[in-house]
Amino acid sequence: MIVTPPKGLSLPRWSEVWEAREVLWRFGLRDVVLRYRQTVVGVAWVIIQPLMSAGVFTIIFGNVADLPSGGMPYFLFTFAGMLGWNLFGGVVERSAPSLVANQSLVAKVFFPRMLVPMSSAFSVLIDFVVALGLMVVLLVVFGVNPGWAILTLPIWVMLAVLLGLGIGLAASTLLVRYRDVGYVLPWLLQLLFFATPVAYSLEAVPEQLEWLFTINPLSWLMESYRWALLGLDAPPLWQMLGVAGAAIVVMSAGLLVYQRFEREFADVI
Repeated sequence: MIVTPPKGLSLPRWSEVWEAREVLWRFGLRDVVLRYRQTVVGVAWVIIQPLMSAGVFTIIFGNVADLPSGGMPYFLFTFAGMLGWNLFGGVVERSAPSLVANQSLVAKVFFPRMLVPMSSAFSVLIDFVVALGLMVVLLVVFGVNPGWAILTLPIWVMLAVLLGLGIGLAASTLLVRYRDVGYVLPWLLQLLFFATPVAYSLEAVPEQLEWLFTINPLSWLMESYRWALLGLDAPPLWQMLGVAGAAIVVMSAGLLVYQRFEREFADVI
């Protein structure tokens, strides 16, 4: 096989990525094993964390602030939002430091290095599936039937992963050269979390600030998740299409950033 460097702003050679699919699987499996090794409750953390967060937000926003929740029990409303956010945020958080964490492989072994941040999505998706099982139990307990909208859930899952991977690819690439990204990214994610209607409804946003939330693609994604999981009012069609467009743009941008700097990894990592 002849290895040639990428030229300018170009997308990856997908044939190389496909040929190395076994590497993607091995990296993903290793990430899952390492994450839960030597933990007392193991995968139960996937359930405990969103449950605790949803409980706290229910007390603060549902009981103290008495914010609306579209007629749904506030705990269920918040848990659905956390399910969508944790998928997006988890992909970003785990893919961003992946290249630096595997610097010995990146510097010495040739393979499509983008597989390292991409493999981070495996463990996040497993977490999502486990938490989704609990969501089904909660729907039964609270007597909520989301209806046919539940069939659209795989679409929003895929778009959340694409959004997270796009940001994660760009962040992991820049982190190789600029370690400051590791300090800035968690702070930006925290700001984005509170700027996105995860633990509260768009109905609670003051009218003069509503436009700020309306232009946020993650707001469209959260509304789509709640429509699919809880059967609430469907978001406007332009928002659903906008989420898809934003995911494609963000993922493409992440790939372009990666391709632009990938040849320098071994020298600077």
